[in-house]
Amino acid sequence: MSAELGHLAISLALAVAIIQMILPMIGAQRGWENWMRVALPAANLQFALTLFSFGALTWAFITSDFSLQLVAANSHSAKPMLYKISGTWGNHEGSLLLWVLILALFGATVAWWGQQLPIALRARVLSVQASIAVAFMAFMLFTSNPFIRLPFPPFDGNDLNPLLQDPGLAFHPPFLYLGYVGLSMAFSFAVAALIEGKVDAAWARWVRPWTLAAWINLTIGIGLGSWWAYYELGWGGWWFWDPVENASFMPWLISAALLHSAIVVEKREALKSWTILLAILAFSFSLIGTFIVRSGVITSVHAFASDPTRGVVILGILVFFTGGALTLYAFRASSLQSNAVFSMVSRESGLVMNNLFLVTSTAVVFIGTLWPLIAELLFGQKLSVGPPFFNIAFTPFMVMLAMLLPFGAMLPWKRGNTGRTTRLLWGPLALSVALGALVWSMQTGGRLLAPIGAVLAAWVVLGALTDLGERIRLFKSPAEAPRRAWNLPRADWGKATAHTGFGLMIFAAAAITAWEVEDIRVLKPGDRFELGKYALRLDSVRQIQGPNYIADEAILTLWEGGREIGTVTPEKRFYPVQRMPTTEAGLNIGFWRDVYVVIGDQQVNGGWAVRTFIKPYANWIWGSAIIMALGGLLSLSDRRYRLGAPAPKRRKTPDAVPAE
Repeated sequence: MSAELGHLAISLALAVAIIQMILPMIGAQRGWENWMRVALPAANLQFALTLFSFGALTWAFITSDFSLQLVAANSHSAKPMLYKISGTWGNHEGSLLLWVLILALFGATVAWWGQQLPIALRARVLSVQASIAVAFMAFMLFTSNPFIRLPFPPFDGNDLNPLLQDPGLAFHPPFLYLGYVGLSMAFSFAVAALIEGKVDAAWARWVRPWTLAAWINLTIGIGLGSWWAYYELGWGGWWFWDPVENASFMPWLISAALLHSAIVVEKREALKSWTILLAILAFSFSLIGTFIVRSGVITSVHAFASDPTRGVVILGILVFFTGGALTLYAFRASSLQSNAVFSMVSRESGLVMNNLFLVTSTAVVFIGTLWPLIAELLFGQKLSVGPPFFNIAFTPFMVMLAMLLPFGAMLPWKRGNTGRTTRLLWGPLALSVALGALVWSMQTGGRLLAPIGAVLAAWVVLGALTDLGERIRLFKSPAEAPRRAWNLPRADWGKATAHTGFGLMIFAAAAITAWEVEDIRVLKPGDRFELGKYALRLDSVRQIQGPNYIADEAILTLWEGGREIGTVTPEKRFYPVQRMPTTEAGLNIGFWRDVYVVIGDQQVNGGWAVRTFIKPYANWIWGSAIIMALGGLLSLSDRRYRLGAPAPKRRKTPDAVPAE
């Protein structure tokens, strides 16, 4: 019965979304306030109905209701509870319902916290948001209904894909969807502004919190996905430029550009049309990611579906919303011109360059991701675009972005003084170069990647700290600095924190790439070998029984510098229901490095294939993602950027004026 109620709830949510799509838009166009106010209860009711529907599906997975086709195909009674719950969205139909739920949630947030928005703008935003919900709810109900009953339920289910039975995958998709779908709010604000023909500083301040929330969740989701792939797949990498990895990375890059561009609109009312275009593109790339995952155009562990018919429908949704928004943009862009003037040396110019690098790097990823598909469709050629292309084509733009970041962040608005800014940054530059020279002298071999990464990382981090120090006048009035630091807006702390995370990411990526050590050999129990300053001994290999799998677990003792520091226990699992093996890496995690061990198949001589990596600064990669997300949260907590709410008045102080 709960499934039928869930089906009814999502059907009613579709009806409510249709009303929300039509009436508030007509009311805004005609000036009918009562019709505009329909958007608020409609958004709340749509969210409540969708939440109920999602709860009904989740309950079916929790209780192992195998009369539901979706549960029978993606669950099993012996599966741990965490994976029963995550099985709700570990498939095409359930993940699509989660997609729609988050879409309704973001619409409801405008109803809850958008009271300061002009009533006409709010009505149009919620109307556009509802139109997206209508498209995806209809797509789900008519092509991907998660509530289909089986006439003859099986005794047990087919189990979830073993690769998805992991805590990382339990949390990775929801965060990604919060990011993907969150960008729909920026899209809705952009389309509403185009219909209204008005973009100003208030609009930019309103659109930033939702964009920032989406960017934060994308950062967390991408980081969780990278961490999962690192220890689950057994190949030891943290980023493979997989098409679906790229599908999440492109919206992240564009949303970062959008956040910085919106600053210029807010502060100087410049770059209006460009910011609107970025808002449209950000959500468009989210739709492209949805198409890649669900159309069957690629084969990937990340892909949810391989039905070309569904892919055609999603492509139609993508063309309708992106094409419609771009058409409206073409008609309205000329009315969004700005009279703001700024020099080539200014904060505005620095943010324009920031956008240029981010958008160009997005274009590189986009071309590299889709070119094999385009080549096959147009020329009949099967091509493979792998990491070498992306590393060569993408990296230079990130290097240029890192070089620009400290200088651009410290320039004044409208007209800057290069001499003053350069003088402030001479110290960080000298320290950065010195650190790079130290890294060069300490490493073995002539590899430039790690020293260059160290220079860029130190330059970004020290530049962010210098910017903070200048804002609180640390170098001029040290005694007053603590008070000024306390009064400094959280957005400034957030900016410095996020930039610091970006700098640490640069160093971690360069270090693990340049200094990683790998060893592959066959070991018998009792065999010992050395790898750098570490030594490992294979003590035993035993078979263990998991909740819904069996595994060969190796136990290896690990020494560092002759001192025993622990054991490593890699596993080779086999899931009988799905008849599928998986690899669970054994990790000894440290602040400075990971010792990463993978066990392979047993050999004819009784030994076991063992692959070992020493991965320096591996955890700095995910730590830097956390730091970037924390920076975003700090900025989001700034009252000025929470839905444009004004800060409470307080006594004026000589504190520095915040830049963001």
